[in-house]
Amino acid sequence: MFLYGYFEYLLWMLPALIISAIAQAKVSGAYNKNSKIQNSRGISGAEAARRVLAANGVTGVNIATTPGKMTDHFDPRDNTIYLSEGVCNATTIAAVGIASHEAGHAVQHATGYMPNKVRSALVPITRIGSTLGWILLIVGFIFSGYYYYTTTDPNSTTYKIGGVLIVLGILLYSTSLIFTLVTLPVEFNASKRALKTIEETRMLEGEEYKGAKSVLSAAAMTYVAAAFTALLQLLRIIAIAKRRR
Repeated sequence: MFLYGYFEYLLWMLPALIISAIAQAKVSGAYNKNSKIQNSRGISGAEAARRVLAANGVTGVNIATTPGKMTDHFDPRDNTIYLSEGVCNATTIAAVGIASHEAGHAVQHATGYMPNKVRSALVPITRIGSTLGWILLIVGFIFSGYYYYTTTDPNSTTYKIGGVLIVLGILLYSTSLIFTLVTLPVEFNASKRALKTIEETRMLEGEEYKGAKSVLSAAAMTYVAAAFTALLQLLRIIAIAKRRR
């Protein structure tokens, strides 16, 4: 029974696992390659972020260093761009691309970019939904007799309660998929803003620009992979729910 469930999970999720592995390999390869190449203008990640902010008329955004590798992010709560140690003061092609991308998020926040506002609003809902959703699903499947060898009477109150819990669990868990889908335009738009500013201000040109673009394009694919994984997971849960009938 356990092995069957394990292999069934692999059958459902194998495409997502393959795509995720490819996306991670591409982003690691692009980052490792371009984090070893210094840009000809000697622009650091922090300076690149400042230039993107200035070019878009955004002020009052702080820039700070955060420990770790590829831990760069913009935090709207304190209006700060956090750049990893390998990006903040580094003058590599990858550093300029990544820092400019995070500055793109700061610009989105400052200009009220709608998908970004929607994603921010979904954060607490998704945290609760993804956790509570799994709990309701497990309890619902137990109540409906899915984990038993005998079949529960479909007309029993327990079975019906289990069905309601499963539906509620699916609805709550679906917030994870919605969040990943909303994340896509936010991430693509941040990269678009970054690359546009890099090109217009000539921070990077020629092969250097292509290198930064490859890093951001590879990173964007990881979000596509995450959305695809969330979709397959939800479809798998729905398929299991239908089987209980």
